[in-house]
Amino acid sequence: MPELPEVEVVRQGLADHVIGRRVTGVQVLHPRAVRRHVLGAADVIGRITGHTLTAARRRGKYLWLELDGDQPDGPSEAVLAHLGMSGQMLVAGRAVPPHKHLRMLLDFADGGPQLRFVDQRTFGGLSVEELVEADGALLPKPIAHIARDPMDAGFDAEAVVTALRARRTELKRALLDQSLVSGIGNIYADEALWRARLHGVRPTGKLTRVAARNVLSAATEVMNEALAQGGTSFDALYVNVNGNSGYFERSLNVYGREDRPCRRCATPIRREPFMNRSSYYCPRCQPRPR
Repeated sequence: MPELPEVEVVRQGLADHVIGRRVTGVQVLHPRAVRRHVLGAADVIGRITGHTLTAARRRGKYLWLELDGDQPDGPSEAVLAHLGMSGQMLVAGRAVPPHKHLRMLLDFADGGPQLRFVDQRTFGGLSVEELVEADGALLPKPIAHIARDPMDAGFDAEAVVTALRARRTELKRALLDQSLVSGIGNIYADEALWRARLHGVRPTGKLTRVAARNVLSAATEVMNEALAQGGTSFDALYVNVNGNSGYFERSLNVYGREDRPCRRCATPIRREPFMNRSSYYCPRCQPRPR
């Protein structure tokens, strides 16, 4: 699934291309595209059509577009995008032929490029959600429990260090807990652990504050570097709003590099099963705790 850098690339593209534009038409071309909206496709269409998209926002791996409304103190609803495994938010001119996996599209009053939601595996979708105040911000109600991410201006690293060390779990599992710190997924957790020279099964309760700070700092660094390169694209499913892939896959140090030499010590990288996925690490740089 796309992680924070990939979602931020999409958010920036949406901010550049669709914010400030009024929606004049919405087409739902596959029922699974709106399955999370319990009132169905007709309600989605009615609640978006005629409104202006006022902001593109993100928390962790979650993305939403705020809708103008009648509230004097700010927006009350937003279009929440679940990208899932293969969801793409693309901006394309009307003359561009539709993608075979096009699931939903928005037309605008200016007659310019459409916003198209493409999803090959149909695990993603869009829904219109109420915005609620949580943790000092307005968030779509279904994700109000999601913690701030390391790139958030309000991220309190020391509070997260304290919470991390209070958990009774393994370090990698804690890094993937979106209620503790959001945005970090399987790829960037492995990369951060390699940079911090920590094994993912290390107990969080035995981490020093220095070690906890180091791994959070490493996660922030690697995600910023990935963002600068457009994110990590292993295939054509992870692209920006113009359909272009990111290039950070070429800079990964451990993820996907099983049996290849560690860039730091030349020891072959190992892969282990992890929560129906895989963990990659260097057995010399990241020794398993006793």
